[in-house]
Amino acid sequence: MPDLAVHIQSSVNRTGKEYREVHEWIDNPPTKYERHDFSKVLENAKMFTEKYGEEAAREYVLHLVEDMHCRFNKVLEEHRKLHADCLKGFLKIRCNHSLLNFI
Repeated sequence: MPDLAVHIQSSVNRTGKEYREVHEWIDNPPTKYERHDFSKVLENAKMFTEKYGEEAAREYVLHLVEDMHCRFNKVLEEHRKLHADCLKGFLKIRCNHSLLNFI
């Protein structure tokens, strides 16, 4: 997942504000995993709306989206590497088989 500084910079780029309180709350080490729980998005977004306003609630949701993109991209990259390895192995076997048929 992106570092806290990346989330803060993303908020600054989108809104001109850091929303440090939002990002620090989400990524607080002792509660980090429960605060990334998607089943609580509506509840947590409501809390941020009441405490800091709707823009802060959007930044909370976008923090989670950025984290998902990061995770998805890591999984996708691993998939591409595995796919390439499989394809190399398949082509190697196929080429060797074709040579045997030629002889």
